[in-house]
Amino acid sequence: MGAASPIPATGVFLYKEKHPELRVSMLHKRKGNPFSEGSRELFDLAGQGRIDVFFLGGAQIDGEGSINLVRADGRRFPGSFGSAFMYQAVARTILFREEHSPRVLVPKVEFISARGDPAALLTGKALFSWQKAKRRFRLESVHEPGDIRPHTGFSFDQQDDPTVTAAPSAEELALLRGPVAKKISEDYPDFAKRVWGIHYAP
Repeated sequence: MGAASPIPATGVFLYKEKHPELRVSMLHKRKGNPFSEGSRELFDLAGQGRIDVFFLGGAQIDGEGSINLVRADGRRFPGSFGSAFMYQAVARTILFREEHSPRVLVPKVEFISARGDPAALLTGKALFSWQKAKRRFRLESVHEPGDIRPHTGFSFDQQDDPTVTAAPSAEELALLRGPVAKKISEDYPDFAKRVWGIHYAP
């Protein structure tokens, strides 16, 4: 996970609570990276096919699975450190963006930072799968009932009645509000404060 990935990190650490053997790498923090040579070793392992899942966000994401991490709407962004390589090298790359709007989910990105075959796209409104043969997203579920097409800048496939994303169980909520929120607060203090009301005390 990268520097601006509190939502994927939350999901990963929730999964890790149930599967302690999971090995997690947080690229923006050397202490949070279990690889002895940091990002250099991570890229090497990715090239060997030994990284299972990678998360990528973008200032823009288009319907062909491309992301833009450089410039959009006249604004500059930090750029695409390693994203083009990781997108191609890791078998399961999950795209994500909390904002779900035509400004972010566009027909074609202004600049291609990386393009590949994502495993999925998760937004604040929906979950999409990827149809590799068609190079096109398919809507799998919406987080709240309603039509998301007006909020999506690219076209996509869907079944007649999209399912509603399952809510977390009572056990998962307890983990999220407890050990996961505490863990997240160390690396994403603003997010933890906003979502969970937790203040990180080093």
